[in-house]
Amino acid sequence: MFDNIFGIHESALLLQGERLGVLTANLANADTPGYKARDIDFAAVLGQAADEQAPLPLRVTQAAHIVTQSADMPAAELKYRNPYQASLDGNTVEMPVEQAAFSEDNVRSQASLMFINDTIADLSLAIMGS
Repeated sequence: MFDNIFGIHESALLLQGERLGVLTANLANADTPGYKARDIDFAAVLGQAADEQAPLPLRVTQAAHIVTQSADMPAAELKYRNPYQASLDGNTVEMPVEQAAFSEDNVRSQASLMFINDTIADLSLAIMGS
């Protein structure tokens, strides 16, 4: 019953953590000549994970049931970011773009954490009562 209680939010938090690491590396290398900014296509990876996973794990209790296989979250593929304004030294990190992506990822993380906290509060209420 508790295998996938948090839904896609558990996978989302893991992916957001990976993305924050990539964005941090971009910010740290903002002045490195020739450094190419990278990012994870969050929506594509998470959408692929949602398509491959059932909302709740299914258990076969009769021989006539269809057997499903649950897949782990797919590996996040790093992609290069196309700069809006090219730099003379070949660096493609643009601080406003990186900061906006960092903030966006933070908001998504907070939303996932809020959902998980609400789920835990609901379970606690159901177990303990009013």
